[in-house]
Amino acid sequence: MTKQKKLQTVLNVPTTNLPRVVVIGGGFAGLHFIKRLDTSRYQIVLFDRNNFHTFIPLLYQVATAGLEAPNIVGPIRKALHGKKNFHFRMLAVHGIDPEAKTVATAGGSLGYDHLVIATGTQTNFFGNAEIAKHSFPLKTLTDARQLRNHLFQSLERLELTSDMEERQRLLTFLVVGGGPTGVEMAGALAELRNHVLKRDYPDSDISLMRIIIAEGSDKLLTAFSEASSEEARTALESMGVELIFSQFVEHYDGSVARFKDGREIPCATLIWGAGVEGIVVPGLAKAAVAKSQYQVDEYLKIGGYDDVYALGDVAQRTTEKWPQGHPGVAQVAIQMGEQLAKNINALAEGGTIKAFKYFDKGNMATIGRNRAVADMGNGQHFSGFPAWIAWVVVHLYYLIGFRNRTFTLFSWVGNYFTYSRAIRLVMEPTLEEKLTEVPVTDPKV
Repeated sequence: MTKQKKLQTVLNVPTTNLPRVVVIGGGFAGLHFIKRLDTSRYQIVLFDRNNFHTFIPLLYQVATAGLEAPNIVGPIRKALHGKKNFHFRMLAVHGIDPEAKTVATAGGSLGYDHLVIATGTQTNFFGNAEIAKHSFPLKTLTDARQLRNHLFQSLERLELTSDMEERQRLLTFLVVGGGPTGVEMAGALAELRNHVLKRDYPDSDISLMRIIIAEGSDKLLTAFSEASSEEARTALESMGVELIFSQFVEHYDGSVARFKDGREIPCATLIWGAGVEGIVVPGLAKAAVAKSQYQVDEYLKIGGYDDVYALGDVAQRTTEKWPQGHPGVAQVAIQMGEQLAKNINALAEGGTIKAFKYFDKGNMATIGRNRAVADMGNGQHFSGFPAWIAWVVVHLYYLIGFRNRTFTLFSWVGNYFTYSRAIRLVMEPTLEEKLTEVPVTDPKV
């Protein structure tokens, strides 16, 4: 007990007679779990390396200058303001000791009665160090800001050279992965090219800009219906996006991408959207984890543990309907978090816990202005302007805070009517550092 009090002092978490629930991760699952938990019966401590929640589905809009970064993040403390017996610590959890029932952080260790792991996912490069070094993933706010800086610096660098091969390389954008991230990113880049960049860069032929999606399977949006997949393909091709199917990129050195069949594409930008993996915290038995996901039962409890749970993308629950596990979408995380909170509330009341059952509300992806596809959970499908409006409404709804919803809506309305992107800014310039010699393009110089 003395040791536990000392460790609590390091983290400055108040001692309590209430059962303590420690939550790792402030994403959709973690936040919705905490919102539904009865904190008059529990003390709750949330750990996250960031003090904000990121609305990951809109990262591509930050990367392509459609939205400002603050519009898609919300302070965790504000999102959970008013919850009593709630404590947030801006720390990552580096280890779990299930026997001692503690978690370890850089600020010390803390004991728990219930542990909820909702760490989400990170980019999976499948062990390819070169691609990891030179490509641009899109999983964090930092990723989005770095990609935006790179995108517009590449265009500024375009103005500095008359070498046609180099200009084409700078104007080639390869998106690896034909899921929602890849489709939405490619569509946003195509709209930039078709409506915005030709005004900003009149000295360059922006029509030469190539946007390519490379997908390892034979279709886009593999988790969607055949109708949505085909409509996304038709829409992207009509916007001038090139599509490569059934091919894998095996090497990228920052200058040339090489496919498994030997094909090479010179490109200055490779955007990696080809895979994710769960963020597993060390400490639990190896048998509890398979393919970077915690294996959970119908009550979202990790196998072999009575007091440790996993939620969202880092949890896998296979059923007859979902033999590969539930899809990695926000709705799964939200529903898991809410159901687990109800169950832990029921434990405090001596009530009955219920098995988690996912209610599939469907999938949506936007391709561009007035273009989107939507598959509803009841089997219905629609596309075009109605699907695009539905996509806008749903994404506004799940943003945190009135300010974020308002500013995002204003940005979208402005972009819609002006065919513009207001945030075409390079906030961390590195162009001069990368240039060793600027080619002379003016013969009079």
